[in-house]
Amino acid sequence: MTPRQRFAETMRLGRPDRVPLLAEGLRDEVLTAWRDQGLPADADLDAMFGYDRRERVEIDLGPRPEIETYPTSRPGLKAFARHFDPADPARLPADWPDKARAWARREHLLELPIHSGLFLSMGVNDWRRLEELLYQIADAPDLVHEMMVIRGEFLAAMAERVLADVQVDFASFSEPIAGSNGPVVSPRTYARVVLPSYRPILDALRAGGVETVVLVTYANPRPLLPAVVEAGFDCLWACEADPAAMDYRDIRRTFGRRLRLIGGIDLDAVRAGSDAIDREIRTKVPPLLAEGGYIPLADGRVRADIPFAHYAHYRRVLQDITAG
Repeated sequence: MTPRQRFAETMRLGRPDRVPLLAEGLRDEVLTAWRDQGLPADADLDAMFGYDRRERVEIDLGPRPEIETYPTSRPGLKAFARHFDPADPARLPADWPDKARAWARREHLLELPIHSGLFLSMGVNDWRRLEELLYQIADAPDLVHEMMVIRGEFLAAMAERVLADVQVDFASFSEPIAGSNGPVVSPRTYARVVLPSYRPILDALRAGGVETVVLVTYANPRPLLPAVVEAGFDCLWACEADPAAMDYRDIRRTFGRRLRLIGGIDLDAVRAGSDAIDREIRTKVPPLLAEGGYIPLADGRVRADIPFAHYAHYRRVLQDITAG
């Protein structure tokens, strides 16, 4: 099977030749550290570990121009909306027609990252702006909701624009909204203020033939998951997760196979070494693989403090346990 076929069959709860083996996206500083540990400079990690290639559609989904001050009352919404023009030709790369033609012939996975979540959409890039937004959610939730609706309608139009030219294998929403103790906003507030603004995007994706829509989360968003599943997300990719709250075995028991899963392997086990890696993978992965709709992967970014020997052991155990 090609990577595309393998991914689609996994997400359809079918019988792939094996589940996809996704790469973590190793940064240069990690590879530099590993070369200092003896990894040959010309080592081909793709061939060594059997990665299924994945590419992302890179388009400009941010405000144009950048927003200096976010609205504090309804009269500011009209000016806010002017920052999000889906017809702006600069939102697609200049070589978009060439990319679309090349993607039509591809065998690898193509992901459309379509939303950056509540906080990043509302300009949170420091503690001051986070505090402002949290007070605004408490004091003027309808205003925040309307801003999110403007963003949602813009992103739905952008999804339609992309999908008119390109068939993608999955779309993703990133939602960095939680710490280790849980989400920063309540499930009720999230369901009221945020999730309805995602509906136009989800509808546009489904209409454009996107079968799998992934919510990428961080830390411990567990209390939000019932509303997320109800809203129409069908796959969870939990990154840098709290290992107890976001244990995929428990999440599968709660939501069944309607919520597909990517990730779930505690990166701290990879950091700890072979015994911890064996225990982590061999106790968690087989039951999830047996049920289907699951792609095993470490739950965070591999950093330079993880020795190459640990990483190689993790990937080889993963190859062994997922072999068709």
